[in-house]
Amino acid sequence: MTIKVTTGDEISEAEIPLLNDVVPGAVDYKGRTSVRSKSGCWKSASFIIGAGVAERFAYYGISSNLVSYLTGNLGQSTATAASILNAWFGTSSLLPILGAFVADSFSGRFRMIVVSCVLYISGLSFLSLSASLHTFDASKCNPAANNTACAPNQLQLMFFFFSLYLVALAQGGLTPCVQAFGADQFDEEDENECKAKSSFFNWWYCFAVGGILVPLLALTYIQENLSWELGFGIPAIVMCFTLVLFLIGTPNYRFRTNADGRNPFVRITRVFVNAARNWRAAPIDISIEEEGVLPRTGSHLFLEKALLTPDGSIVDGKICSISDVEDAKSILRLAPIWCACLGYSIVYAQPATLFTKQAATIDRHITSTFVLPAASLQQCFITVSIMFGLPIYDRVFVPIARAITKKPSGLSMLTRISIGLFLSLSSIVFAALVERKRLAIAREYGLEDIPGALIPMSVWWLAPQYVLSGVADVFAMVGLQEFFYDQVPSELKSIGLAMYLSILGIGSLLSSFLVSSIQKATIGNGQGGWFSDNLNHAHLDYFYWLLAGIMSEVRLVQPWIRQWLYQKMSDGNAD
Repeated sequence: MTIKVTTGDEISEAEIPLLNDVVPGAVDYKGRTSVRSKSGCWKSASFIIGAGVAERFAYYGISSNLVSYLTGNLGQSTATAASILNAWFGTSSLLPILGAFVADSFSGRFRMIVVSCVLYISGLSFLSLSASLHTFDASKCNPAANNTACAPNQLQLMFFFFSLYLVALAQGGLTPCVQAFGADQFDEEDENECKAKSSFFNWWYCFAVGGILVPLLALTYIQENLSWELGFGIPAIVMCFTLVLFLIGTPNYRFRTNADGRNPFVRITRVFVNAARNWRAAPIDISIEEEGVLPRTGSHLFLEKALLTPDGSIVDGKICSISDVEDAKSILRLAPIWCACLGYSIVYAQPATLFTKQAATIDRHITSTFVLPAASLQQCFITVSIMFGLPIYDRVFVPIARAITKKPSGLSMLTRISIGLFLSLSSIVFAALVERKRLAIAREYGLEDIPGALIPMSVWWLAPQYVLSGVADVFAMVGLQEFFYDQVPSELKSIGLAMYLSILGIGSLLSSFLVSSIQKATIGNGQGGWFSDNLNHAHLDYFYWLLAGIMSEVRLVQPWIRQWLYQKMSDGNAD
């Protein structure tokens, strides 16, 4: 028995299994067609997950305790250190967009990962070297006597900031690409691999959060009690081993190919440019049919004007193809989801800041002799919730939901995100109620004017808001990762994940802006404002209710805004 194909060649019955074993649109490291049974899936994803966990360990290994190094070894004031960190965190949150653009447009994800690992090793090594330059001893400094002596050598500072921003540049290239490259190892056209890809995002986040908990605690101890040179050097050594391990897995990797060879960023940008150029042109009726093109969608129809020439005639693929327009629509459709999740990202920033300040004022005794540090509540409750929640979600909840919905992932990605947003809203509402209770107890015991006094309130009161935050991440955070990866064209997967990361970065900046603006507006007349140093006179509960209102308002108004924008953008004569 033989099977004829369109080229006139014939495939024997014995060769059919070999044909089915080919992964469409993927090649191996030598450029040969990728074989399903010998590449991809978990055998290659495990190497990539290891690289991702090591990168998170290196990043948080220096960032989580960087304020101590700035105020201690470098002699910076608290305000200056906070300003430096905010600038660095903000830059770090935006650099993945640049790294993803370069990877998807020019270098490819694999090369970007390798280059980023080398930059990471260099930056961390330089940080360790800068810490060994003992030109300044903060413990012997007397600012009142000699301000100029209470500053490190300018060359040391310049070398430190160069090294720090080199690390930021490295993580900007590695963070979006390593996760996208890991998801590339699963073929979406294969039912079993499609299910595995959904699980990949669950286990990725589980290992990224839980796999670095114990090492980070040990690294913080080394930095504060042994030496900062070793504290910065250990992540550099870890990244060296990571690069070697990642390269060992090269024969197993699948490399996605670009079918038409055009720069994906350029062709999609051209759609927006041409559509804007023909903005006032009359609406068109497109009847062009192109093989393999997705069905024409009903939203963002104004982008179809990119198919017009300046004189208003339709050009069949000479400027922009219909597939280019559909890919541009897929990017634009992410904007409402991106905006709707900003409220979640602002709430996401609170456990590491205001939740911790809240916890520092209450009784944190776990036993009669052991007191839990306020900053450890985030690691204990949120991390444990994620570490237990993700396996339960993947192994228990998804099979049950899959049997009901008949979907490979159990829940749709948008449903999963919506559940996460609701849980996040619940966590901030619970935080407001607990803060109101804390203030009431402070007044009851006459502790309002004693900032350092511990409120006789058990730490377990805070557990629900932390646990709800962790469970919200199980749904929303992982759902956003999968959604932004899935909804963009295959050549722009890294850009999609960079867009997801930008939500968290912008949310952190918005949180800082809200706090500073509200404090300026509420301070005065002898009042310390909502964020008074004496939390017993502050009103964190008001701020939590404000965040809850923002999240609720965005969820209610966002569909109306989206519908209005679609109508305006589809109107060819709109101003």
